[in-house]
Amino acid sequence: MRAEDVTDTLDLALQASGCDQVHVVHKPRLPCLADPASCSGADFPFENVNLGATYAAKGGGMTIHLGLIGDNIAASQSPRLHRLAGKQNSQTVIYDRLVPKELSQNFDTVFAHAAAGGFQGVNITYPYKEIATAKVMIDDPLVRAIGAVNTVLFDKGGPHGFNTDYSGFITAYRRVRGAARPGPCLMIGAGGVGRAVAFGLIALGVSDLRIADRDLGKAEALAKALIAAAPTLSVHIGVEAAALCTGSHGLINCTPVGMVGYGGTPLARTAMVGAKWAFDAVYTPVDTEFLNDASAEGLQVISGYELFISQGVDAWHIFTGLPLDYDRLRADLLKPE
Repeated sequence: MRAEDVTDTLDLALQASGCDQVHVVHKPRLPCLADPASCSGADFPFENVNLGATYAAKGGGMTIHLGLIGDNIAASQSPRLHRLAGKQNSQTVIYDRLVPKELSQNFDTVFAHAAAGGFQGVNITYPYKEIATAKVMIDDPLVRAIGAVNTVLFDKGGPHGFNTDYSGFITAYRRVRGAARPGPCLMIGAGGVGRAVAFGLIALGVSDLRIADRDLGKAEALAKALIAAAPTLSVHIGVEAAALCTGSHGLINCTPVGMVGYGGTPLARTAMVGAKWAFDAVYTPVDTEFLNDASAEGLQVISGYELFISQGVDAWHIFTGLPLDYDRLRADLLKPE
């Protein structure tokens, strides 16, 4: 992969404009990121693949079989989101939670069974987003640069891999912060979702990014990929988040710390003083200790729930090509089951 391929993809994204406030998905469009003031919401691209081709070719109307491969996903709302999306389109959706450890299988075996077992596609979550890239065709050079996939379509000529964490983060950010630039940012966690969010920050105009990860090699690899895509970006890496925090406007958690089963917070409240906004990729629970501390310090907070909905909408479009009313889906998800 050439660095200019990634830059060209970003440049295309930076040229489009005219997005809707909230999106009803009909077809893929390039993100409107040329001018942060030009749009406050977006539809996003998944180029070079006939989205939902297998489903559309059959004319719809059959059961749509989807799944989520990951660890610690008992609380995931992805099954409900996709069932509600199916209900909007009068389609029946089966959505399975596929936990390799619970199935006494490794990721490769679970993925292979899904590919051969009639699944239209699967979502991929922690900790498999990076290793999943070896299992799929990735047509978009930007997704190849991200180096992680969270959505896989089992279509003719596939499977094809996509990253809707990237598009979902940008939408989530704009829904809360509008056209505001990110400013200097500290991102904790350089894994699958961290890689997607970091490239999303580039699209949003970040110029100074600090990356903290206990695995310094992982942070270094991400830094190299980011600089290849955006050579003027200033990137600093380290293992201690607090040591990189000074002067940061944005504080971002892209680790599992704080989710159900992984209690705590990745950054002490005392380190948040002076920052302006915070985002937590964790959405179970919605009110994490990290975001509660940020709110108490007066920061503008972006919940991982915003990312969850946005990436799910984009994944649904990839899986089926069917339209979806974002606001109706959001309202339905807030209702008790």
